[in-house]
Order: sequence, then C-alpha cells, then structure tokens
Amino acid sequence: MMDLLNILLSDSFWAASLRIATPLIFGVLGALICERSGVLNLGIEGIFVVGAMCGWMAVWLGASLWGGVLAAALAGAAFGFLHALLTVPLGLSQHVSGLGITLFATSASYFTYRTALPNVSSPPRIEPFQPLDIPVLSDLPVLGPVLFQQTALTWLALGMVGLVWFVLDRTALGVALKAVGDNPDSVDAQGLSVYGLRIGAIVAGSSLMALGGAFLTMSAFDAFFFGMVNGRGWVCIALVIFASWRPGKALLGAILFGAFDALQVRLQTEMGALVPGQVFLMAPYILSITALVIAARSADYPRALLTPWFKGQR
Repeated sequence: MMDLLNILLSDSFWAASLRIATPLIFGVLGALICERSGVLNLGIEGIFVVGAMCGWMAVWLGASLWGGVLAAALAGAAFGFLHALLTVPLGLSQHVSGLGITLFATSASYFTYRTALPNVSSPPRIEPFQPLDIPVLSDLPVLGPVLFQQTALTWLALGMVGLVWFVLDRTALGVALKAVGDNPDSVDAQGLSVYGLRIGAIVAGSSLMALGGAFLTMSAFDAFFFGMVNGRGWVCIALVIFASWRPGKALLGAILFGAFDALQVRLQTEMGALVPGQVFLMAPYILSITALVIAARSADYPRALLTPWFKGQR
C-alpha cells in the first residue's frame, strides 16, 4: 500500500500519465468533433496509423518536425474527407465506412512503408521533439516536471482542448455544429449547409486524430513500426462517451486512462514476480470499461448521431 501511495504521489508518475494521454487527447477531440456533427468515425484507428507514418516519413525525408506534423494532419484530413463523402452526401453506413477507412489507411501505411524501405530490418530513426525546458517554470515543484518538461505536441494537445471548447461553446460555428448533430432539419431551415458542416467537422476531426499518431512517432518514439498504435483509436471512441461529448471531460478521461496505463507499468515492476504481467496490461482497459459503463448511463448523445440526412427529405 505504501509503494502504491508513493507511486501516486510521484512527479514522474503524473508526467508519464500526461505523456501517455497526449495521443488520446488528440484522438478523443477529433472523435468528439465528428460525433457532435452527427457522424461516427470508426476510421480513427487507421487515421492514427497513417498520421504516425506520414509524420515520421516526412521528417525522415528531410522536412522539419512541424512540417511532419502538417503532413500528418493533411493525411488525416484526406482520409476524413473520404469518410465524409461516403457517409454524408451518399448516406452510407457510418460503421461500415469507418471500419473500411481503418483497414484502408492501415494497409496503405504499411504498404507505403514497405515500398519505401523494402530492405530495412529496423526502422530508421529521426530526431523527435525534445521536452521543453522553460526557465523557472520547469524547476517548480510538481508542476515543473509534470507540465513544463513535456514536448511541444503535448502543449499543442492541451491548447486544442481549450480551442475546441471555445469553438463549440462560444461561437456561432459551434452552435451550428452541435445543432447539425441534434436536428439537421432545423439547420437546413436556417439556410445553412448540413453537408458542409458535417464534412468540415469530419475533416477537421480526422486531422486531429492523425496528430495523435504523429505524437507517437515524433515525440513518444523516434521511428515508425507496425502495431505501435495498439488500439488507442478504439479507446478514444469509448472516451468520447465517457466525456459526454464535452472537451473538458475528454481531457479528464484521457488523463485517467494515461494514469491507469502508467500505473500498470510501475506495478509490473513492483509486483511482476507475484502476478502475471497480462493482468497489469489489461487493467487500464478494465478500469476504462467500468468508468464507461457508469458514465454512459447519463450520457447526452447527439440525437442525430448515425442518422443519414438527405436534403428535401423529412
């Protein structure tokens, strides 16, 4: 019990939790934007993969780190646009389209990697984003190592939480976006484009999802390898429900999952000889499912989520 308390009170534990949560923050914000507009995007897992690969490969080919971030965002936007075309004007199944995007994006990423590097046994390394060292602030107790020694992408993720909250809750665009996810007929009656709002939301949300993948190859690690996304996209889908489609709660959910994951790594070190490692690996997911079940009872779903809309039909 004392060892567990020491872990929970350590600066390094919470710094690791925020680091692990960063790709989830990008992903859950992207999924939240898509679903607020009434469209489920199950392509998130594949978009994570294509963002990770494109960001890393752009830097490996000579782009700057921020150029790699831009490449990842554009790749995510492209696959998001494809999903949007299939689900919004054509009204195809959002589940089937999303799963197809995941399979297509993942396969295309692996194919591109193997085509570009056919004879490489280990992935080439790049120089990733380095932790920031902000004078004075980095030396603060607790907050210093937890907040002010993270990489720029973690700060970008935190900034996006505030930006998404501001757009959704304080702008006319946010009001229209939430309305199109609840009652698209009313949005159409106001002379606004339901198709345009939904397609724009999916493209923007998919760009954010891809940044979650870019974080893995350009900040958490320094290379791209198969299986590195490891189900993070599916976790984000669950976290959106836990968050009740609110950016602030999305941040909380991502950090909680990051804390569970960081905790299992440390518990494996402390108790690995007594308990099978698989128990610790599945613990974050069990805890997340438990939290999801509790939160889902009172979740306020966008009422038009998963419902195709066609102009002129009631």
